Amino acid sequence: MKKRFRFCSMVMGAIMAASIVGCGSTAPAETAPATDEAPAAETPAAEEQPTSIGSSVEGELSVTIWDEGQRPGLQQIVDEWSKESGVKATIQVVDWNNYWTLLEAGATGGELPDVFWMHSNVAQKYMENDQLLDLTDRIASSDKIDLGNYYEGIVNLYQSDGKQYAVPKDIDTIALWYNKTIFDEMGVAYPDDTWTWEHFAEAAAQLTNDQHWGFALAPGNNQEGYYNTIYSMGGYVISDDKKKSGMDDPNSIKAVKLFTDMIAAGSCPDLATVSETAPNELLNAGKTAMCISGSWMLAGYRDNEYTSANCDVAVLPYTSSPSDRVSIYNGLGWAAAANTKNPDAAWSLIEYLCSKEGQLKQAELGVTMSAYKGTSDAWVNSVDCFDLNGHMKMLDAKLVFRPYSRDTTVWEDMMIEKLQDAWTGDRPVEDVCKDIAAEMNEALAEE
Repeated sequence: MKKRFRFCSMVMGAIMAASIVGCGSTAPAETAPATDEAPAAETPAAEEQPTSIGSSVEGELSVTIWDEGQRPGLQQIVDEWSKESGVKATIQVVDWNNYWTLLEAGATGGELPDVFWMHSNVAQKYMENDQLLDLTDRIASSDKIDLGNYYEGIVNLYQSDGKQYAVPKDIDTIALWYNKTIFDEMGVAYPDDTWTWEHFAEAAAQLTNDQHWGFALAPGNNQEGYYNTIYSMGGYVISDDKKKSGMDDPNSIKAVKLFTDMIAAGSCPDLATVSETAPNELLNAGKTAMCISGSWMLAGYRDNEYTSANCDVAVLPYTSSPSDRVSIYNGLGWAAAANTKNPDAAWSLIEYLCSKEGQLKQAELGVTMSAYKGTSDAWVNSVDCFDLNGHMKMLDAKLVFRPYSRDTTVWEDMMIEKLQDAWTGDRPVEDVCKDIAAEMNEALAEE
């Protein structure tokens, strides 16, 4: 008997909409004048968004993703598949804020696109509720897909009850993006692999003046921020068995305090500022010397004339030794709707996109780093304006899979909301983190 699809409304809450995490949650970049002078930070005008996540029509594939920056390259690969298969496939982009709302609505109503992206936040829910096509047998009989060629953490993420429901699309790493022009003007040496988090905080202070901050943090984006420092400093977010929060661990508290101290000192913008203008937009506008970004942000930085002319990327700092340099990583999966009218074509496209050839093409086009091991070297060479080895070298750091559980968004949204009191200084960091841990433990006990 097919399970009725039910999904907790918290997943689609406003807080999650503000928490842009992992793998391709970037907005189209504004084009800046071809000059070293930074443009003013502006909020892009709202574009008309689709009102449906898409649906399955026999004989033609619908494909839905949430990142406009990745669409051109992916459409090129999809078009190559269409030439071989004779099946038309069109990519629709629904922004991150609306993607999950519309996907839930489509799942509830029985109308989903043939092929779409799946994420660690909600994968377990969709698999358990029979919304995704079981790919296990198709993978077993494929001569193009061997799950041993992909990063194990991403493969395991899309498994349930011994079945595989998505094939890894990409892997991401987190790195330190910086404005070379600001560093030069302020007489500060560029970040390199000798930097500790202490050096980082000191440099941020030196790089701050009336025109720009030394560093900008996205408080709602844990993967591009405090999750990395938590694990670097010896703390943890969730235990390996998914039963206990680590947010009250002294090292986790210390890691969060690194950033609250910077906000209090003025070297990092306050919550109100970054809520209005995201750190990547501040970097694009020359208003911050540094920000922490995921590799999925490449398209937005590459296509911004100011950033491509003035910025570069380095590895993240470490705490005590290079062995505790950490990147929180994640990876999207290509999935198909369980009720697709085109199961064979849907699988054929997923197989093509995730094959070594497809993954290599994705990297070469600069779409993003690829999940197929050994293919992301081509991504480094996809642009000449940045040294992307800053991201690639993070693959050799301590990789920690982005913390998740069955109901990630329940405790993650709570954490983001409660941490606001820490970012604003309204409550001591230790008290906030202890409250988060207590409530998180209650949520985990109910999973």
